[in-house]
Order: sequence, then structure tokens, then C-alpha cells
Amino acid sequence: MATDYDAPRKQDENSEESIEELNAHRSEMQSGAVDEDENAAAESFELPGADLSNEELNVVVLPAQEDEFTCASCFLVRHRSQIAREEGALKYCVECEG
Repeated sequence: MATDYDAPRKQDENSEESIEELNAHRSEMQSGAVDEDENAAAESFELPGADLSNEELNVVVLPAQEDEFTCASCFLVRHRSQIAREEGALKYCVECEG
């Protein structure tokens, strides 16, 4: 069914509210709260134990083992049982291929 958007619209019986009534209703719906900048609000919060400025991170990094590979898609080190596809030297894990 085609719609003629240029044709005059029918007036609904319920839509005959005055401008004053509409403005009064709109002002009731508006909130008095002021939006804050998210970054400024986030800076005021401090989580307990979040100050790690004097801490050192000591991590032992192990080289890839004989039974592991690095997925060419997600770059995670996986066990060889997770190989789904091999293209030359590139290996892809089951999760990336699934």
C-alpha cells in the first residue's frame, strides 16, 4: 500500500493539547542533575589496594615448549592438540577456526 506523505494529516482527538500543556509536561520530565565529565568523576575514585606505584613485577618467561605452538590468529601459546589447521609454518588453533 502506497503512502502519500504530502497529503494533509488527520487530526487525532487526543492530540489537541496546547503548547502550554506540552511545555509543562516536558519540564516535569526533565532532570535537575548535571552531567559530569566521566574522566573527572573517575579520577575522584580510589580503589583499595590500587596504589601499585612502588611495586615491582617479577615474571619468569619460559620459551615455547616442544609440545606448544603460537596461533597465527590470536597469538596465544597453545598445546599441539589444539592445532586445527596448518599452512606451512603458520598454525591456527581450534578456537580461531571454530
